[in-house]
Amino acid sequence: MQVGFTTVTLRQIKEIEKVVAVASNIGAECIEWGADVHVKDVETAKRAKKLCDAAGIDICSYGSYYRVGSNNMAEWERVCKIASSMGAGIVRVWLGSADSEKTDEATYSALVSEVKAMCGIAAEYGIIVCPECHGNTYNNNTDAFLKIQKAAACDNFKTYFQSRYRRKEYDLDRIERTAQYIDCVHISYSEQLREQFPKINPSYINALLDKLKAVGYNKSILIEFTYYSMQHGLVSCLKRDIAKLKSKVK
Repeated sequence: MQVGFTTVTLRQIKEIEKVVAVASNIGAECIEWGADVHVKDVETAKRAKKLCDAAGIDICSYGSYYRVGSNNMAEWERVCKIASSMGAGIVRVWLGSADSEKTDEATYSALVSEVKAMCGIAAEYGIIVCPECHGNTYNNNTDAFLKIQKAAACDNFKTYFQSRYRRKEYDLDRIERTAQYIDCVHISYSEQLREQFPKINPSYINALLDKLKAVGYNKSILIEFTYYSMQHGLVSCLKRDIAKLKSKVK
């Protein structure tokens, strides 16, 4: 497995050159570039690729924040061009705008149709479409993802795995049942102030990493958040988190 981070972790650092320098200094092996701050166009994508290539860092994915349901294929193709320009094989998206339990049949059908169209365009660029695991989207639980994946029937429609925190049985079951579709993993690690993996249960993250290894996952693990400000030592904490993850998955 490769260990790295998503650049949303470093929103305070605006210059992509500095982000790559941090990545190199802390031992990151891969980066997910985000569209929110750092990579918004093809020109910047090409520059990011050049910098990462020079530093020996892979670009595993592009956090596009495109929302399935917006039905804007021109914008989606622009996103694919950006991802392709920096060699990102995965584009992260939001799948709809409501939990699966709150999604009516008409909206669901529209999501399926749009996923098919998006995957058709993405395939031309060699890109995998991956919705983030998140509340307030259709990919809020395991059964919902498996349902839409089957309905879309696209080989390049897969998923992220991201813990729901404090729900270990759910997390382990999700890894088990979606293993063949997991193409990237987000982790909000234990040092961060939000404490999504509470220190009262330090075995939680180890159990998830062990499960990922058990099902044969061998792709990227990305730290999404750690300490949230430079005043709290963001870079030093990120370096420590990456070292700890490497020690567990290598």
